[in-house]
Amino acid sequence: MKVLSNEEIRAFCEKYAAPLGIAVKEVEFKKGKNPSLTVFIDKEGGVSLDDCEALHNAIYDPIDELDPTFGEPYTLNVSSLGADRPFKTENDFLSHIDKMVEVRLKNAVKGKKYLEGVLIKYDGKEIVVKTDEKTTLSLDLKTVQKVSEYIDFN
Repeated sequence: MKVLSNEEIRAFCEKYAAPLGIAVKEVEFKKGKNPSLTVFIDKEGGVSLDDCEALHNAIYDPIDELDPTFGEPYTLNVSSLGADRPFKTENDFLSHIDKMVEVRLKNAVKGKKYLEGVLIKYDGKEIVVKTDEKTTLSLDLKTVQKVSEYIDFN
């Protein structure tokens, strides 16, 4: 199945999202038996179900005119990024500098494969995480399995 690039689809959707105060962060197309196009959004103060519905309604007809799948059927979804979404882009990392993050490592460092701490630095090759007052770790991104926003369940 031929599909427009994620960047082309994201840019198209952004035109409809911006007036709603919504940012399109990512677009994902899944091929297979039930193809689907998911537009992931974010908004200052958080994304509500109403925000997802508003953007879905705003792009539903126009995206058919764009025809991202060249006439092939697909399901359109609009979703929040999700609190536990792994960081994928430079902006994901940079927007979390000086904030708490969770880090899963491929191999244990100092006996641990899971860390929580404040993201101090990101440069595209490594991250620096301060895990407590005395410990700051520099981690090569090749050794990192996943970095995501810290979620406090208390």
